[in-house]
Amino acid sequence: MIGEMAFVEYVTCMSIAEIKQLPMREKFQIMEALWEEMHALADEASAPEKHRKILDARRDEVESGRASLLEWDDVKNQIGQA
Repeated sequence: MIGEMAFVEYVTCMSIAEIKQLPMREKFQIMEALWEEMHALADEASAPEKHRKILDARRDEVESGRASLLEWDDVKNQIGQA
């Protein structure tokens, strides 16, 4: 397995087309490296107040029963039928 820093440097010079040609194992390594970085950044980032208010209002709608959540697979199926 490639060392983390060497791996990141290796990946940063690759195009999306090149990444698509990689074996599945290497794609998963890239995905895991990206996920770890995004997870760390998400902890530092905060949504703008405007977005937070919208999300809070939507959460309240669901919790009060005025709205319901849909399963992602159902949404995808409905989009495909439109």
